[in-house]
Amino acid sequence: MAESVPVHCPACRREHSYTPPTFPCACGAPVILRVRPDTPAEPMGHHTWEEAWVTVRCRSCDREDQWPHPELGCPCGCVLRLAVARQQGRSASTAPAQDTTTGTAGPGAAPARTQAHSSAVLRPAFRPVTIRTSRDAVSAAAQYLRWLGFQEVLEAEDRRTSGVAVRGRGVVAQVDPTTRPSTLRDVECLWLNGLSDSAESVFFSLAGYRRDARCRADELHLPLFVMDLTGTPQPVNDAADDLVRMGA
Repeated sequence: MAESVPVHCPACRREHSYTPPTFPCACGAPVILRVRPDTPAEPMGHHTWEEAWVTVRCRSCDREDQWPHPELGCPCGCVLRLAVARQQGRSASTAPAQDTTTGTAGPGAAPARTQAHSSAVLRPAFRPVTIRTSRDAVSAAAQYLRWLGFQEVLEAEDRRTSGVAVRGRGVVAQVDPTTRPSTLRDVECLWLNGLSDSAESVFFSLAGYRRDARCRADELHLPLFVMDLTGTPQPVNDAADDLVRMGA
């Protein structure tokens, strides 16, 4: 079972509790990406696919595989990269780790702060989609919206002209899979799309958000999420916390 570790954000000095993700090795044993508590988290100035993967050896079969590098989105908007021990220990059971407090499965588990909010609404554990391509990011966001309770959620056919990546009954969402923080214009364009469709707007970003974009989203009560490559969105503002807590 993966144990939570404390993570300190050097930007705003907040302390977080982070539960490392667990992945299934080809041999069937769980591989927990154990975070090194003695190594400070590093703010990510930009996001590159080459640096987004970490090679970890399974202790059960000695096989080396690449897994998404653990990242944590701080509410201040900073995305933190966490140091990983390359040789991983084997857990006591080959079953997915279960947090008995929140009922959230170990693979791709969100930090404890998100789990606590999500416990306000009874729903099954979210099963993340590992992100390797931009299309995977859109699929992960669509799956998360369904998990929140939105109905008829589908990936938009033409994202380039509308600025909307996912649509559902009463919701529109944008997914920014680029390596730059999402901008004020990105947030306002999504909000206008939601206003036009009389739908709630939700934003997902891999690289976080510029400060003015976060401030504008707070004014509009527009939920902002960051996603790491495990495909588990994490709320970064109060509107996102409310959405996770109450659901669709």
